[in-house]
Amino acid sequence: MSFRIGSGIDFHQLTAGRDLWIGGVKIPHHKGSLGHSDADVLLHAICDAMLGALCLGDIGVHFPDTSNEYKDIDSKILLEKTYLLIINKGYRVVNIDTTLCLQAPKIASFIAQMQLAIAAILHIQVSDISIKATTTEKMGFIGREEGLTAYATVLLSKENK
Repeated sequence: MSFRIGSGIDFHQLTAGRDLWIGGVKIPHHKGSLGHSDADVLLHAICDAMLGALCLGDIGVHFPDTSNEYKDIDSKILLEKTYLLIINKGYRVVNIDTTLCLQAPKIASFIAQMQLAIAAILHIQVSDISIKATTTEKMGFIGREEGLTAYATVLLSKENK
């Protein structure tokens, strides 16, 4: 077996008048993520980690924010397209470890839904997906609720044939 590890990070500004999508789940909040797509910071970080593990560039290379094709696209579709790139290279996802940095809202009650959404797309078990959250103790742009960040680490494996 051959293993590859990748890390990803994504940032999005928070603004009124947008929905807040995190991990494929719509989270009730008075602000949402600003971006070309639905701006799902967690799914974008996971995509980048998967792509990085196989040296395939980043999410912007495959799904550029200058393309109308990806305007307001559901990031679950981007995750699925990224998954197909990984599968076509002969790899599968072993596990994912993520951390969300946001001051508000609290997301603990949504983590199980996020794990289910991600597991269904990547054909892995919910128990193979770690989603943690932290605040920045009201420091910086995250602490002022101006934006949020997600970090992801992904382990891929390739079966020797």
